[in-house]
Amino acid sequence: MGLEDLTKKASEALGSDKAEEISDKTLNTAAGVAKKVTGGKADATIDSVRDAADRKIGRD
Repeated sequence: MGLEDLTKKASEALGSDKAEEISDKTLNTAAGVAKKVTGGKADATIDSVRDAADRKIGRD
């Protein structure tokens, strides 16, 4: 298997539904922890950052 094959497989894996599910779960967990730590005072900002990160790494 050559470098091109590995690159193609990695790209496909990152674009898969499972990868999207994992990234969403991770971002949601991180946002939940951040909201708990801030006592709900920064919920809108945390949601905004979570959504921006999801746009960068996810498909949503």
